[in-house]
Amino acid sequence: MKKLLFSALLASTTVFSASAQQLAANLPATPKKAGKVATYTVDPKGTSLQWLGKKVTGQHNGAIQLKDGSVQVKGDQLTGGTFTFDMNTISVADLTDPGYNAKLVGHLKSDDFFGVEKYPTSTFTITSVRPLKGDAAGNNATVTGNLTIKGTTNPVSFPAKVSVKNGVVSAQGTATVNRAKYDVRYGSKSFFESIGDKAIDDDFNLTFNVTARQ
Repeated sequence: MKKLLFSALLASTTVFSASAQQLAANLPATPKKAGKVATYTVDPKGTSLQWLGKKVTGQHNGAIQLKDGSVQVKGDQLTGGTFTFDMNTISVADLTDPGYNAKLVGHLKSDDFFGVEKYPTSTFTITSVRPLKGDAAGNNATVTGNLTIKGTTNPVSFPAKVSVKNGVVSAQGTATVNRAKYDVRYGSKSFFESIGDKAIDDDFNLTFNVTARQ
């Protein structure tokens, strides 16, 4: 009798164990915990922002210095970031004559262009970073974000080379910006149709090289 009872108990335990294993196999896998988002600080010495503006009769180029910034990283992927640029540092690189150089810098800082006294900073906030394949220039990501100039914010999207390695984020790219969307009116055919060869292109380029560290 004891042997019979023991055999029945053993059989029922085996069936229960098998059923439990089958049930567990059919259950959805427990999702893995998402990796933590780390914040890296942008290195001003390793970061530059170059500008290029064109007109009918030529072009000018220069730089704007970073005031501060940070980026967000998840695993080995850049996911976000915020950058503030000091518009008082806007400079011109192609004019070697000190007088002409200072005149253009002053004009760029005036209300005709960026109104630096009222709007001393410009900002760019990354809203998404998506993989990019097959780019002829070697870019591996499309960066999208909100660019604020003169208190006006518009979305901007551009290809970039992005790398996250050994606690360092590096990114390079060029964005084309339509200044008319930011009420930068001087010499713009969007506001003054009959200015002829005095026209300055609405589109200008911002080329950045960013380095950020943990």
